[in-house]
Formats: sequence, structure tokens, C-alpha cells
Amino acid sequence: MIELRDLYQEVILDHNRSPRNFHIMEDATASAEGYNPLCGDKLSLYLKVDNRTIADISFVGCGCAISTASASLMTESLKGKTVEEAVELFEKFHSLLTEENALPDNLGKLAALSGVRTFPSRVKCATLAWHTLQAALSHSSQTVSTE
Repeated sequence: MIELRDLYQEVILDHNRSPRNFHIMEDATASAEGYNPLCGDKLSLYLKVDNRTIADISFVGCGCAISTASASLMTESLKGKTVEEAVELFEKFHSLLTEENALPDNLGKLAALSGVRTFPSRVKCATLAWHTLQAALSHSSQTVSTE
């Protein structure tokens, strides 16, 4: 179990140091802003949705290691997925972080964030990008806040 936790920590640190898909997308078909006032995390999320499929996804912003790693892992996980698959993945991920007995089934590298569940105040950091995704998919113009 210790080896798995160490591996998960390394995945989080790697995605924080070198976030994937970290850039402004000029030709996005949807975007949204997210803010976590508790931690100070801020991000802008960009989507290019084509025929109900997430053809491209990126983000920019600043935040703690958990927030940045979660956004990076999310973008990697969602490229090429349908909107419906993205919503389903959000629900699985959210359950993993909020339900005591949830298992990281079929979450791939997203499972690295499962340890956040033991730190309730950090769950908002890990889910900020995902809630911002929901806003972008629904074309909401309001900034997503975790408060």
C-alpha cells in the first residue's frame, strides 16, 4: 500500500511540475472560469467540442499542486471522450473523492487523487477543474466557485 501511495504522489507531483494541456485555446467552442477562494486556485478551462466529442481541452491558471495536477489529469483523460462519457467520468471521480467506500475502478491515473478524500478541505482543490468543466459544457458564463 505504501508503494502505491508513493506512486500516486509522484503522479501528482509530475502533473503539477509539468501540467499537460496547459495553454490558452484560441479556437475553443466553450470555456469557463473556476475559482477556489479557500485555497486561491484559479483556472480557465477551454474546450473544443465537435459532434458531441471533446476534440481538444486545455487550461491555464494558478493553484496548489492538487488543483493543477487534477486539471492536468482531467484534460488527459477527457480528450476524445464524448460529452456523455465526460459527465460519467466526473461522477465516478467525484464519488471517489467524496464517498468513503468508493473504488478507483476504471479511472486510470485519476486514481492518484484518491488520497485527497482523507483531507476534506482539499477535495475542493481536486474537483475545481471538474466543476469548471460542467460549466463549460453547459455554456455557463458565471465563474464556478467552490464556496
